[in-house]
Amino acid sequence: MTDRHILEARDVTFAYQAGVPVLRGVSLTVAAGKLLCVLGPNGSGKTTLLRCLLGLLRPAAGEILLDGRALARHSRRELARLMGYVPQTPQSAFAFTVRELVLMGRLAHTGLLGLAGKADLAVARQAMVMTGIEALAERTLEELSGGEAQCAMIARALSQQPSVMLLDEPTSHLDLRNQLIIHRMMQRLAHDWGMAVVCISHDVNLAGRFADELVLMRAGQVVAAGAAAAVVRADLLEQTYDVKVELIPAAGAIPVVRAT
Repeated sequence: MTDRHILEARDVTFAYQAGVPVLRGVSLTVAAGKLLCVLGPNGSGKTTLLRCLLGLLRPAAGEILLDGRALARHSRRELARLMGYVPQTPQSAFAFTVRELVLMGRLAHTGLLGLAGKADLAVARQAMVMTGIEALAERTLEELSGGEAQCAMIARALSQQPSVMLLDEPTSHLDLRNQLIIHRMMQRLAHDWGMAVVCISHDVNLAGRFADELVLMRAGQVVAAGAAAAVVRADLLEQTYDVKVELIPAAGAIPVVRAT
């Protein structure tokens, strides 16, 4: 059975300033039911790539396809229905409750002036149940821990009922327990609910443990891409991060990476 590629970047080049490309011919594919983590040092172009995949930035060259169709040919409302996005830092300009925040994900279906109906409320409740935050529904984002707030943002994206979920360093400010919770949740989104999940990450060990596929980036280019077991190699990691690494055998198939 061939994996169905939902999101694909083909030779994408992007520059904020003329003649200074941030991305240089980047290609990747994300299949339904797979978790893909993009890794690389600061300034390697990871977040810029994510913004291109979301349609927030338009490549200078190359193309991005969503479900086989050029991203630029989708309306913003179509993109909101098909793609969920979780930012690095959970935040809200107003003191919305978790329930209200999650219901905002339904705007892609109801429109700005649309009122949430019974079906929308049911979808929002299901998203909160799936992320384990139903008991927090009446709290505001400011009353939650970092891990709880990140789960609320994932629930909001889930309520869009997307085919693709994109997350920008979702565990960067979390403790070890919550890092594991979020990575397990991303894996469930892919494996149990059939989404194509893309995560920008700095944690090689957690990405190697939970992701199906990894992309290593350096200076706006892809150094390596493929199954996690094939990418977590000392030579590829040293080329990517410009640091010596040691691979320590672990119980699973993926060794633990330690910088030396």
